[in-house]
Amino acid sequence: MYVAVKGGERAIDNAHAFLAEERRGDVSVPELSVDQIREQLKLAVNRVMAEGSLFDPDLAALAIKQARGDLIEAVFLIRAYRTTLPRLGASKPIDTSAMACVRRISATFKDAPGGQVLGPTFDYTHRLLDFKLLAEGEAPQAARAPAMPAAVPHIADFLNRDGLIEQDTANDTTPPDLTREPMELPASRALRLQAITRGDEGFILSMAYSTQRGYGRTHAFVGELRIGTVPVEMDIPELGFAIQIGEIEVTECETVNQFKGSKTEPPQFTRGYGLVFGQSERKAIAMSLVDRALRWKELGEDNSGAPAQDEEFVLMHADNIQATGFLEHIKLPHYVDFQAELEMVRHLRAEATREAAE
Repeated sequence: MYVAVKGGERAIDNAHAFLAEERRGDVSVPELSVDQIREQLKLAVNRVMAEGSLFDPDLAALAIKQARGDLIEAVFLIRAYRTTLPRLGASKPIDTSAMACVRRISATFKDAPGGQVLGPTFDYTHRLLDFKLLAEGEAPQAARAPAMPAAVPHIADFLNRDGLIEQDTANDTTPPDLTREPMELPASRALRLQAITRGDEGFILSMAYSTQRGYGRTHAFVGELRIGTVPVEMDIPELGFAIQIGEIEVTECETVNQFKGSKTEPPQFTRGYGLVFGQSERKAIAMSLVDRALRWKELGEDNSGAPAQDEEFVLMHADNIQATGFLEHIKLPHYVDFQAELEMVRHLRAEATREAAE
């Protein structure tokens, strides 16, 4: 590390204290509580949970507070903590058709079976600063409808009934766990979805945007976007059946994509899929577009050379913790390396000067 820094360990301790002081800010201003962050910065909390691969709103809020609002640093803290937790078992796959939806929309059918619910969304706001928030008055009370009843059918199921969309090829094989095993390429779809669901939202958004601009030949419709809570169940060997151990909030997006068919498949619609912790609809939509772009080989399509179709490019650059670590390591001491290059440049300059003089 910085062994030449004046003060050594004392300087590092002071740097930590300085960081804590900066995190606290003006002491005349009331300190943010973890409860306030959890309840009032929920979208930031959701992102940290999704990219940290740990559903715990309290810990995500604590990480955001500790990281001074740096969400990537907060994700790093959550992932580091996650590695210390014992693994007691594995839950059963969640059933999103049993979701208690607070938001459910479809861009493909106006009269979607089961109805549409706008829910809490920025979609219809005017993007104007609300200066009333400076006054910190009482929050307006919405005429909130109850969550939609369970077992709301998926829109794709109706297309599937008529054979207009590809069959869901999901199976009961336990997928590899990206948090416990290193990624190997080529990756299965299940592994790709794990990588992009915990990938950096900005990166996945950029990849998805590129497909819409023509780099990936993907024209998608949001078949359905739903947000709500789903039960989490776990098999208990001693009991011989599964019990519910809790609920989690998730966002699910399924896109319907044009597909002209191939040598083995008839013309039909195809699917893109995204599932994220909490209310994270931008990430879920972006996920579904990138998922569809990466499926070109299994659908018998041509690879146009678009970045979003390049599995290695997408999966190896999506993780913001890996990216941050590699990027920020260059600020660590490289004294010996630089001195070697400095001597080489001086030597080359001296040779060039001699040649010019001859």
